[in-house]
Amino acid sequence: MIYVCTTCKKRLDNPTKPLGLCPCGKPLSVHYDWEGIEGDIDVKTDDHSLWRYKRVLPNVEKEDIVSLGEGWSPLIPMAHHIFIKDETVNPTGSFKDRGMAMAVTMAKAQGVESICLPSAGNAGVSAAAYCQKAGIDCHVFLPETIPDSFKKATDQYGANIILEGQTISHAAHKMVESKKDDWFDISTLKEPFRVEGKKTLGYEIAEQMNWTLPDVIIYPTGGGTGLIGMWKSFIEMKAMGWVSGSLPRMVVAQSDGCAPVVKAFQSMEKSTEFWNNSETIALGLNVPGPLGGSWMLNVLSESNGIAVTAKESDLVELTENMKDMSGINASAEAGVVWSGYQSLIEAGWISDGERVVLFATGVERC
Repeated sequence: MIYVCTTCKKRLDNPTKPLGLCPCGKPLSVHYDWEGIEGDIDVKTDDHSLWRYKRVLPNVEKEDIVSLGEGWSPLIPMAHHIFIKDETVNPTGSFKDRGMAMAVTMAKAQGVESICLPSAGNAGVSAAAYCQKAGIDCHVFLPETIPDSFKKATDQYGANIILEGQTISHAAHKMVESKKDDWFDISTLKEPFRVEGKKTLGYEIAEQMNWTLPDVIIYPTGGGTGLIGMWKSFIEMKAMGWVSGSLPRMVVAQSDGCAPVVKAFQSMEKSTEFWNNSETIALGLNVPGPLGGSWMLNVLSESNGIAVTAKESDLVELTENMKDMSGINASAEAGVVWSGYQSLIEAGWISDGERVVLFATGVERC
């Protein structure tokens, strides 16, 4: 594997392990010697987890793989050429399991014994579950405002929970203050492998569409690993000849209560600014200072995509509408996606007959 900085473009062939950020402080991207080489589609069809795509994932020993059966979630066809990717069926109820399966697997393979991360909810639950499976100590820093359901779900896997502040950014500051030297930070994009787990979303969508791609993907975006990972997968598949034609236009969907990527996109900036006083019931989108802001904006540029907001004041109703339409008990992030779809249809940005993938990224926790 080769590691390339997403900002300074420095190539790290033999980096210090465990792998974190580039020395310049920016995220690393994982690359492989098979990239750009055409070949037959190679999928382990008897494996109904993300590891069916082992061919395009980091090469790890079988005994190091930490899996709870994540991935291979349904792509549900709806009316009007809509498809919904239902990530609520993952082991801990959210899409976070994809990234954590890969990050914790690689942490285990690199000899990590303790990890830490801040979370807005689902990532902490997922990290706790995969660390328990791997035998790794897990320290999860959560906002004090987090609903009890997330604390209970995290606690059941034996994680050490620390509460601080109003947002994930406050929790992250507390983590930096508390972090011990032997704790490995698996925060969003602080290590390169959560993206590799999330990219399996793209491979699944292609396979479930008979190795074709949709025209548009609307994604609820906080830290951005899913958006980044899918785009990475499409580029990989196109270069290998697994898919052909145009790649999807990627859509960032955020609440107007916390929309740093949308603001930067609309202002034609190359990086995001911190979103002060963020507040949204879509907890996974309450990420006011995403480390991968520039990376997400690059994806939007390369894909001819767009960034849109949902009105926070309408989010309860929007989420209920999405639930009614899909039959999925999805969290409020799904309402943000549904708003984005409706607004882009009304604006004519999505044309009649275009195939659109929407996301239900996590289950509603009561």
